[in-house]
Amino acid sequence: MQNQEHENYLFQSILKNSPSSETFSFEEYKEVSPAYFNDLKQKLLEEYDGKKLTDINGSKVISTDYGDTLQIVQKEKIDFKLAENNFKSQMNQNLKLLPKIGIKTEQNLKKQGFDTIESLLNHDSHRENAKIFLNKINEMSFLEVLDLLNKNKYGKECKNNLIKCVSLPDAENFKFMDIETLGLSNVPLILIGVAEIKGNKIISSQYFLRDLDEELAVLRAYFSHLDQESVHVTFNGKTFDVPFIKNRLNYHRVNTNFNLAHIDLMYYAKYLWANDLPNCQLQTIEKYKFGIERKDDVPGQYIPGYYNTYLAEKNIGPMVPIIEHNRQDIVSLADFLMKMYEEVNY
Repeated sequence: MQNQEHENYLFQSILKNSPSSETFSFEEYKEVSPAYFNDLKQKLLEEYDGKKLTDINGSKVISTDYGDTLQIVQKEKIDFKLAENNFKSQMNQNLKLLPKIGIKTEQNLKKQGFDTIESLLNHDSHRENAKIFLNKINEMSFLEVLDLLNKNKYGKECKNNLIKCVSLPDAENFKFMDIETLGLSNVPLILIGVAEIKGNKIISSQYFLRDLDEELAVLRAYFSHLDQESVHVTFNGKTFDVPFIKNRLNYHRVNTNFNLAHIDLMYYAKYLWANDLPNCQLQTIEKYKFGIERKDDVPGQYIPGYYNTYLAEKNIGPMVPIIEHNRQDIVSLADFLMKMYEEVNY
C-alpha cells in the first residue's frame, strides 16, 4: 500500500502542471514511464532471488537436435467451437473466384440466372474456368483456399469470407503463435509460444532461451509442433513474427519449409472493430471485448532490458511477467478467432 501511495504521489507531482492531467490516468502514466518499469524490474529481482527457471509452473528442460532448452507447458479449459457454415458450398456461390469475373460481371451473370459456379458449366465464356474450379475445390488445401480468397478481395463479403473460411481446418491444426525478441530485426528471439486446441483444453507450449546459445534449440522445439496441415494464427505475425523467424533460420543457415497457411488476426481486428475501440492493439481488444486487464504487463520496448538483466544477474524475476505476457497473448488469439468468426457468420 505504501508503494502504491508513493507511486500516486509521484504521479500527481509530475502531472500537476499538465493541462491534460485530469484525463491522464495512473495506468496510462505507467505505460510511458521508464522509471515505473525499472522499479518493477527491481521488485521482481528481489521477489525471485534464488529461484530457478524450473521453479516456474509447468517448466522442464527438454532435448532437441540442436541442444537443450526450457519448455513451459500450461493447460486450461476452453470451449473452442466454430459453427459449421458449409463454406465450400458458399464458395460455389461466389462467381468472383473465377478468372475474369469481378463485381459487375458477377451481377450481370446472376441477372441472367447463373447463381453458382456450377451453373457456369452452361456458359459459353466461363465454362472451362468453372470446370477447372469445380474439379479442384474438394481437393484444395486450406493454404490454397486462403491464397484464392486473398486474390479476390472485392469488398465486405470477400473480407468476411477470409474469416468464414477458418471453419475448414480441424481445430487441432491451428497454431496460435507469438514471439518475444531482443529487437525489431537481426537480433535473437528469446521466446516462442504456441497454443493448440486439444479437445476441451488449450495447451500453451513456450520455449525460452536460457542463454543466447539456445536459439536454434528453441526454433527446433517450436517446429516440432508444425506439419503441412498447420495454420499459423497470429497478431501482426505476417509482418513481424513469421519474417523474423525466417530471418533467424537464414542466419543459422537452416533450411526449413515455413510456407504454412496463415491467419493474421490484426487485419481482421482492424476490419471488424476499428470503429468500436480506441485502437486495435491486442491488449485493447482483450480489455474492451473480453474484459481482461493485465497486471504488471511489460511492454515490448522493455523486454530486451529485462532479458539482459536476467542474463547479468542470473535471476529469473525479470522474465516471469514476460513469459506470462507471451502465454496470455497466444491464448487470447483463440478467443479472438472465435469471436470474429461468430460476428461474420451471424
